Amino acid sequence: MDLFKLTPLHLLYFALLIQTVVCNDPLFHFCSSSNTYTANGPYAKNLNQLLSSLSIKVPPTGFGLGSVGQGLGRVNGLSLCRGDVSSADCKTCVVDATSEIRQLCPYNEEAILWYDNCLLHYSNAEFFGQIDNKNKFYMWNTQNVSDPMSFNQKTRELIHRLSLKAYVSPLKFATGDMKLGEYQKLYGLVQCTRDLSSGACKECLETAISELPSCCDGKQGGRVVGGSCNFRYELYPFVNA
Repeated sequence: MDLFKLTPLHLLYFALLIQTVVCNDPLFHFCSSSNTYTANGPYAKNLNQLLSSLSIKVPPTGFGLGSVGQGLGRVNGLSLCRGDVSSADCKTCVVDATSEIRQLCPYNEEAILWYDNCLLHYSNAEFFGQIDNKNKFYMWNTQNVSDPMSFNQKTRELIHRLSLKAYVSPLKFATGDMKLGEYQKLYGLVQCTRDLSSGACKECLETAISELPSCCDGKQGGRVVGGSCNFRYELYPFVNA
C-alpha cells in the first residue's frame, strides 16, 4: 500500500493506533514506496549531508530548508519546530528526527516524520512553497464533550481566529485561548511551515479547519496535522509560556 495515498478510513485507523504512543516517540510518519535509493549511491550521500545541515540550521530560528546535489541525486528537505519550544528542545527534536526517519524509512527517496515538537520532511522532488495535502493524519482525545454542537462551534471559532493571526505572522504560528464558561477555557495552536506564502498558509489552515468534523467531532481535544500546516486544541494548557 502506498502510504502517501491513505484513505480517510486508514487515517482513522492509524489515529486510533497512535493514541498509545509515549511522548518521546514520533507521532506519525509516512514513507514513499515509489522510489528508493542505494546505500552507497549519490542520493544517500546527499541525504546525509542535508540532514546534518538541518540539525545545525534549524534550532536557532525553529525552521530551515535546503537542497543538496544535482539531477537524480538531488535531495530537498525542511524541518520545522513548534513555535513555542526552546532552541535546545528544538535541536534535540531535529537530531532525533534525522536519526529516526532513516530507521523508519530506509532507502526511501521521500519521507516525512512528526514529533510533538518538530517536523522533518525530505524528498527527491522540489516541494518548497507548495501546500502538502497528501501527508496528513488526525489525533483526538477519546473523551466526548457534553454539548458537541456548541463546543464544535467554539473550537472552529478559536482555530479560525488563530489562523488569521498565524498567516500574517513571520513565524506562521499562533496560540491562544477562549473562555467556555466561568471555570473552563479552550486552548489552541496553529502553525504553517515558513516556506509557504501568507496566502498559502491561510489556504492550508482553512482546509485543515474544514476537516474538524471528520477529525474531532465532539471530542475534548484534537489535531489535524499535515506536511504544511497543523492545528491543535485542548481543554488544558499545552503550550510553553
